[in-house]
Formats: sequence, structure tokens, C-alpha cells
Amino acid sequence: MTEFRLISHHLCPYVQRAVIVLLEKNIAHQRDYIDLAAKPDWFTEISPLGRVPVLETGGAVVFESQVIAEYLDEITGGSLHPADPMEKARHRSWIEFGSETLNAIGAFYSARDEKEFEQKRIALAEKFKRIKPEIDGPYFTGQQFHMIDGIWGTIFRYLDVFDKIDDFQLLAGSINLKNWRETIMARPSVANATPDGYPVRLRTFLENRNSHISKLCQANS
Repeated sequence: MTEFRLISHHLCPYVQRAVIVLLEKNIAHQRDYIDLAAKPDWFTEISPLGRVPVLETGGAVVFESQVIAEYLDEITGGSLHPADPMEKARHRSWIEFGSETLNAIGAFYSARDEKEFEQKRIALAEKFKRIKPEIDGPYFTGQQFHMIDGIWGTIFRYLDVFDKIDDFQLLAGSINLKNWRETIMARPSVANATPDGYPVRLRTFLENRNSHISKLCQANS
């Protein structure tokens, strides 16, 4: 039996956070995907917040994506954080900003009408604009991949699907952001963090949102 079992959902970006660390650290693991719309009883019993991911190991349960990612990083050699305490704190601050950016993405694809959609598009574009000066490429901090890069990979993955619907100008033509995005998405751990069929699943999810982006999906199908 595999020591680490990650309970997951096919589309969850927070699951991807944990998977990227598992792959970066070459940690053998089992991934089990559940339907969050019909959560099994055993899952609600072990997940106090009712969310994925949940990590089971050695009879213990760890929940919340960043807690899982940090735990996996700490129990293995070669940290995915910078060694300097201040630089590590800075990375963790921008990781939290990444979580806020994921919230902005959710608001963007959930906007009901064109006016609200444009407001949420501008708000999301501002998130990318805000982090832009912090990037010292090709990764967030130079030549080395860090945990923050993987987390922003889960954000850029949405853009891979959004770009096939329309040009929403979320990166506003920034070469800096474009290069960072391309570097991150080429990383094997990031590229392999989702199950087969992810882009189609995400597109279907967006089409069924009954939101403004659903109409755009239909118009550009």
C-alpha cells in the first residue's frame, strides 16, 4: 500500500498544489478523485472542512492544501522555499496573494452578465499586474523553481483554457508575465499535476456555469 494517499478532485487547483510538491520531491503516492457534488460519507468523516485535498499517511489525516504542501516539503530534502528567512516570508506572502488570485478567477468565470464580467476581468488583470514587478525570471526568483512557481502554475493553467475562448487581455501583453508563465507551464511537475482530460473537463465546467463566460464558450465553440 502506498504510504501517501491524496484525496482529490479533477479540477481543484488546490489539489494541484499538493501534487506538484509530490512530483517535485519524487514522493510515491496514490491519488483518489471524488465527486464533490456527492461526497462519500467516509470523506466527510475525515475532512472537517469538507474540501480537497486531504492527505492520508501513516493513519493520520492532514487537510488544507498549503498545510499539505508545506508538510511534504519539510519531510523531504531540498526545500522548495528559499533558505533566507525574509525571502521565504516574501514567497509565502505572494503564495497567499496567489490564493486571492484564484478567488478572483472564480469571480471572473462566475460573473452573470457582461457588465459584471468586465468588472471581474479588470480585477483579475490587476492581480497579474500587481505581481509583475516581483518576478525576477525565468522563475519567480531567478533560475530555481520554488513552491510559489508551482502555485502560480495552477493559476496560469486556467488561462490556458480561457485563451481558447477569447483574448481577455489578462496579462496585458506583459513579456515578463508571458515568459514566467511559459517557464512554469513547461515544468514537468506542473504539466503533470492534473489528470487526463483536464482541459475538456474545465471547458465543460465553464460551459455549464450559466454565467457570461458560458455564453462566450458557446459562441466560440
